[in-house]
Amino acid sequence: MELAEVTSAIIGSAIEVHRVLGPGLLESAYEVCLCRELASRELSFERQKQLPVLYKGVQLDCGYCLDMLVEQAVVVEIKTVEELLPVHDAQLLTYLKLGGWQVGLLINFNVPLLKDGIRRRVLGLEE
Repeated sequence: MELAEVTSAIIGSAIEVHRVLGPGLLESAYEVCLCRELASRELSFERQKQLPVLYKGVQLDCGYCLDMLVEQAVVVEIKTVEELLPVHDAQLLTYLKLGGWQVGLLINFNVPLLKDGIRRRVLGLEE
């Protein structure tokens, strides 16, 4: 499956979760429901994936954890915030860099229309 197809399927799944639940729940609720939706679409994913930091050739556990990694290729970070801030983008880009992935989705479920809460980021590319 191409990266564009994977991101499209993730976005479609997130839209379905938001359509059913609406805004106002905790991140954990959206995460569990998004996992269920991804599974129903036969997409593989890892939830709460540990992300070590490589420092001077030594792998260190610094407590970083991805919300989701879908199809071993797309990092998904889930938020339920008033608005997405630059720090959220920085977090996603750092995760991409640390893990060696190219594409990530930042999804804020705390919006009336989910399309307004989705940001796609590609490492090394400003969008």
